[in-house]
Amino acid sequence: MWVITVFSNGESIRMFEFNTEKEARASFKNIQGYKILTEMVYYNDPCSSLVAI
Repeated sequence: MWVITVFSNGESIRMFEFNTEKEARASFKNIQGYKILTEMVYYNDPCSSLVAI
């Protein structure tokens, strides 16, 4: 899951959730304000592949 957190005018915080990185990056370009793009990784999610060496 990908999340965009938007801080606008120091007054409000909005969050948008996306299933794919492609969707999130397309929306990221069009959103105004200070924004942060984050990938949420859950350790028990079968589609994530974390490798410990």
